Amino acid sequence: MSADHHHHAHGELPEFPQARRLTLLLLVPAVLVTLVGMLLLWPRDTPQVAGGAQGPAVVTGEVVAVTPQECPPVPEGDTPLENCGTVQVRLDDGAVITTDIPNGPGAPEVAAGDDITLLALNDEGSTSYSISDHQRGSELWMLGAAFALAVIAFGRWRGVTALAGLAVTFVILLYFIVPAILDGRSPVLVAVVGAAAIMLIVLYLTHGLSITTTVAVAGTLASLAITAILAAVATGAIHLTGVADETSNFLTITRGDVNMRGLLLAGIVIGSLGVLDDVTVTQSATVAELALANPSYGFTRLYGAATRIGRAHIASVINTIVLAYAGASLPLMLLFAAGDTPIGELMTSQMIAQELVRSAVGTIGLVAAVPITTALAALLAARRSQPVAAPRRRAEPRPTGDPWAAFVEKEQ
Repeated sequence: MSADHHHHAHGELPEFPQARRLTLLLLVPAVLVTLVGMLLLWPRDTPQVAGGAQGPAVVTGEVVAVTPQECPPVPEGDTPLENCGTVQVRLDDGAVITTDIPNGPGAPEVAAGDDITLLALNDEGSTSYSISDHQRGSELWMLGAAFALAVIAFGRWRGVTALAGLAVTFVILLYFIVPAILDGRSPVLVAVVGAAAIMLIVLYLTHGLSITTTVAVAGTLASLAITAILAAVATGAIHLTGVADETSNFLTITRGDVNMRGLLLAGIVIGSLGVLDDVTVTQSATVAELALANPSYGFTRLYGAATRIGRAHIASVINTIVLAYAGASLPLMLLFAAGDTPIGELMTSQMIAQELVRSAVGTIGLVAAVPITTALAALLAARRSQPVAAPRRRAEPRPTGDPWAAFVEKEQ
């Protein structure tokens, strides 16, 4: 067994005398800058709905019975009615009420035994009910438990740390990034600082405090900066406003102080982070494995071998990104296709152009992450300390006779 394999853990870059110092030189300033950024951008006022909670009360219950009925006729030329009838529901307080079967586009389909939510509408002293949706809490908790068990069963302790990192991601998103943007902070700055915080905590929590993780952190930070700059340039050059669908339109009406173009940039940065850390960790670990398997490899050979692996990884990741955006935009694509929109007009529309910019900018950031991370990891691996030569042993006389018999006797 070589000295490198004896002194270094599996998947870690070989340590050299300044490795720990280099880790601290990168980690401490990055943590300090991120903390200062979060303190400066932390939301001071939590947005509240004016006048308190408005609208009908929401109640829950269980469907007892569904009684379909024939729909009444409509005037000629009008759309015929569908799903007519009544639903008997037992509310959680024990009361049994009757309401209409939900109808219209996207209306929930209910059956006896379903747990549902209803809107309670007060009208001149009487209360009427309207079914709004199914209750999904129990099913989602079961799915979440199955997800956690699968991750832990396969990843073991690494799976536990991955789940902890996922929890940290949600905490930063829900308690810093979203409230800070609603509080009027710059969406781009909030996204960059929040992404840096997520990356620093999750990578070190999941992969440990090592030079391999530090290289992945450095590569991710550099690639995030490139992605943010490219996103700003691309959205400005293509004249994207960030208002491209009903959700963004509604947000401009209810929260007019939110910078929608900045929100688009923030979404690109945060969306790129999830794939960036995958690529940078993979490249850093790849160089570590190559350096451990081939201690004689220098910078050039390590960089070349790891880059070839990175090219194959990027080729599959690019397709993953495009398919993810295409899947999310599939209803929109069907809408355009049904309207016989010319392909030129379709590709240059605000909605499609926005998704194209997301895909292109995210891909360029990923491509940049491979050479940056690989070069850093190969440079550090090439500077590893030379293994100490083992003391020379006195030559033993060669055994006479059958050499295999001597080998077997020695092993026994």
